Amino acid sequence: MDIYEIIEQLPHRYPFLLVDRVLECEPGKSIHAYKNVSINEPFFAGHFPHYPVMPGVLIMEALAQAAGILSFKTLGEKPDMTSLFYFVGIDKARFKKTVAAGDQLHLHVDIQRQFRNIWKFKAEARVDGEVVADAELMCAKSNLVKSTE
Repeated sequence: MDIYEIIEQLPHRYPFLLVDRVLECEPGKSIHAYKNVSINEPFFAGHFPHYPVMPGVLIMEALAQAAGILSFKTLGEKPDMTSLFYFVGIDKARFKKTVAAGDQLHLHVDIQRQFRNIWKFKAEARVDGEVVADAELMCAKSNLVKSTE
């Protein structure tokens, strides 16, 4: 999936869209996507100017966005004004190496289970084949009620 297909699958937009390309997506199973980490990222101005490091929470958010794409693809749906996936939980998060400007952050997410509207994923981020972060993520599908006023 290129960026145009990704923006059809995610409600996020710049500067918070953290998935640049999807290399593989097997609905119901897994996704492999990536984020090109550029020195022009807005967070580098303050984190940290003398040694630009991608914040760990944004690595987790990138993994959650990849999980969102996988979830919508699994359901055969796209986000709209009445349904979204929310990031609702994170367990066993570990940060093993820093992610710096110039890195390509590979996002690997597998569905562990789904029960009703709650999804659990095993997620791993890698740079140059080395694991930089991993976690178990939970997302919930929300069916929003559209106001008629």
